Amino acid sequence: MSESAQPGPGEGPTRPVSVSLHEGTIAALKERTGKRGMSAYIEGLVQRQLERERLRELIEDAEAELGPADAAAVEAKRAMLRGGAAAPADSADVA
Repeated sequence: MSESAQPGPGEGPTRPVSVSLHEGTIAALKERTGKRGMSAYIEGLVQRQLERERLRELIEDAEAELGPADAAAVEAKRAMLRGGAAAPADSADVA
């Protein structure tokens, strides 16, 4: 990595930042993570959100270039990822 390049998500040294959260959110975080696990938990959440947003951008770019994905093919792949068979077509769609 060159000196001018910014580290990517999850890279580089950690440093404190200030964020504002609702009291109920803080209480739920502390309950789930303990006081000392909050930073790692929030770091993971932010990294996953950034990944989702980047993936959405890649999908939008691909759809702009190639057109929208076939809904039936997407559902079949989604079913495979869940470990099941593709859902049958809606009876209204069957000829």
